[in-house]
Amino acid sequence: MLEHLTTEARNPDSERLDALSPLELVRLINAEDAKIAAAVAAEEEHIAKAVEVIANRLQHGGRLVYIGAGTSGRLGILDASECPPTFGVAPGMVIGIIAGGLPALTRAAEGAEDDAEAGARIIAEHRVGPADTVVGIAASGGTPYVRGALTRARALGARTAMVACAELPADVLAVCDVPIVVRTGPEVVTGSTRMKAGTATKLILNTLTTAAMVRLGKTYGNLMVDLQAWNSKLVDRSERIVMEVTGVARSEARRAIDAADGSVRAAIVMVRTG
Repeated sequence: MLEHLTTEARNPDSERLDALSPLELVRLINAEDAKIAAAVAAEEEHIAKAVEVIANRLQHGGRLVYIGAGTSGRLGILDASECPPTFGVAPGMVIGIIAGGLPALTRAAEGAEDDAEAGARIIAEHRVGPADTVVGIAASGGTPYVRGALTRARALGARTAMVACAELPADVLAVCDVPIVVRTGPEVVTGSTRMKAGTATKLILNTLTTAAMVRLGKTYGNLMVDLQAWNSKLVDRSERIVMEVTGVARSEARRAIDAADGSVRAAIVMVRTG
């Protein structure tokens, strides 16, 4: 049933995997990983189109919703959870959903991915609508849970995209506005899509949110001026950003940030304008 998928094919370069030394194992895995950037680059135009769609919807009050199962779902939740501290957006702007719910983050719930109706229900429960973009994530391209979610999202008027590492079946393409198919090829461990497929997916999700947030004005040059300083590292970074942009000493940068109620962007404007 899945034997036609390249993600399920046997990699001829790793057929003797269990006979390799530690150094040989590392070299082989690294050599396979080195192919990923080129595979992602081949989908640049589709990724850019998805960025445009996402940024436009976010600009008008919509949300970005990632949905996947297993590794794909975990990567979506990871990317979503990193947007508020990095770009200062509300936690509900970028959402990650995983088949099986939050327990599946730490314990596999593999059977959950086969429930297309559950995917449709969770989209309805999150009140997805025309303002939103739903991005399905599935290495195989055909996970029923994700297919059900995209089908319901499209019916509710949302824009849809799909991140996959194998050719999309016709029923998924039919409900997908932007297909992103990265051809990562057979895995080092046959079928273990947490490896190359997972790495490619992480690269794409990073790009989707980062590029969309840049388009929304969440950076000044390459500086994250809307970050939320929730720990000592980010407090230090916020001070350095104000220092970098305005040329003031750290003590003055700190005073400006405090006066701006923690807003780096406002602190920069305050120092610049006096």
